[in-house]
Amino acid sequence: MKLPTSTEWLLHSATTLAQLEPGHSASAAQLAEYYDLPPAYLAKQLQVLVKAGILAATTGARGGFRLAKPAAEVTLLAIVEAVDGTASPYECREIRQQGRGALPEKDCRRTCVLAARMYDAHDAWRRSLAGVTLADILDSIPATAPARTRRLLTGAS
Repeated sequence: MKLPTSTEWLLHSATTLAQLEPGHSASAAQLAEYYDLPPAYLAKQLQVLVKAGILAATTGARGGFRLAKPAAEVTLLAIVEAVDGTASPYECREIRQQGRGALPEKDCRRTCVLAARMYDAHDAWRRSLAGVTLADILDSIPATAPARTRRLLTGAS
């Protein structure tokens, strides 16, 4: 499974925003500079998380993005699905019924065993991401990281 680059950007951006003090925000330009990303494209991608209710956005001179809910309520799955959707990356096209090796229709009444295994793998991947929140990620980073992030991102300590 290959996810778009924007998935990585938004996972990191949400994690970065989770390190800010409650009520504080960062602009798309600040996040783009922090990660050396294209600001306009990152801003567009951040809006995807706003639409999904993961981030909140404010406008104006002190505007920016912040988490819309506590980090303990934001799963990695929610972020990934906001960016990439919920569809399985595998689509069975029933090629077992095509070509010289085509099986008779009666032998294909049950779901293809390969498709079933691929769907099982996708479900396991989703369960794994659903079990990890941004709070869990913050618990895994060095204790000094949030202060460093705030200082480099917004100039605050």
